[in-house]
Amino acid sequence: MEAALKACWNERKALVEQTLKQELYREAPLDAKLAESMEYSLMAGGKRLRPILVMAAADAVGADGAQFVTTGCALEMIHTYSLIHDDLPAMDNDDYRRGKLTNHKVYGAGLATLAGDALLTLAFEVLLRQTGVSDATRLAVVREMAMAAGMNGMVGGQAIDLASEGHRIPMELLKKMHMGKTGALFRAAIRSGAILGGANDAQLAALTRYADAFGLAFQITDDILDVVGDEAAIGKPVGSDERNHKSTYVTLLSLEKAQALAQETVDDAISALDGFGDEAAFLRGLVQMLIERNH
Repeated sequence: MEAALKACWNERKALVEQTLKQELYREAPLDAKLAESMEYSLMAGGKRLRPILVMAAADAVGADGAQFVTTGCALEMIHTYSLIHDDLPAMDNDDYRRGKLTNHKVYGAGLATLAGDALLTLAFEVLLRQTGVSDATRLAVVREMAMAAGMNGMVGGQAIDLASEGHRIPMELLKKMHMGKTGALFRAAIRSGAILGGANDAQLAALTRYADAFGLAFQITDDILDVVGDEAAIGKPVGSDERNHKSTYVTLLSLEKAQALAQETVDDAISALDGFGDEAAFLRGLVQMLIERNH
């Protein structure tokens, strides 16, 4: 299964890389330096997990997920914008991302901010280019993405994170923060893929449960890797959470208890897929790989 999962991942990732470049330069840019800054972060590598989840969720309900790569690429643009802004001096003030200098270190904070803004707005233009579905389905996905990226999703979670820096916060607030900051885009990826693939109500509910567990497992593992991860593989220094005095699942629980909770959450995600057949094999394998990753 692992070899098949990796082969599928690599195939879909290559499709995402190709489509991202096409969508970024579909029209000649008004300002070449802005486009260069956008490309610097958008094409800096990464796992392309969110667009792959869009396609895998569509596969799980019996569709051909590859036909929804356009929507996946729009989500990757939203994710990349959030990383550019998260790295800024006024936010996390990080120097490296994916083994490269962060955008503002290369282009300055002003242009980096604009590159993030441009990627966010371009994402919604790209979402509307998705073919092979009805207007109503396309608009339902636009709504999913807008809600996930906004004040009650990713940005709301980032605001809690910013306000919490230097403070020990309770577990419930930590979960709320990460449900927005990290989990919201995973939820949007999986729900959007399911909607595009024609999921019925029961399938959508099950995949939403999977998405919520997936997002939590991902964040717990991220916190663990900030303590024990491979710095070269991660592409940025480990220990940043401790240096920034951030509350994490490790600091609030302990490393061992966080690892146990990660496995428990992975098991919850897999059980959410009990009603699906082999079409969901990729999703099952993917969430299990979360707790085995080193970056």
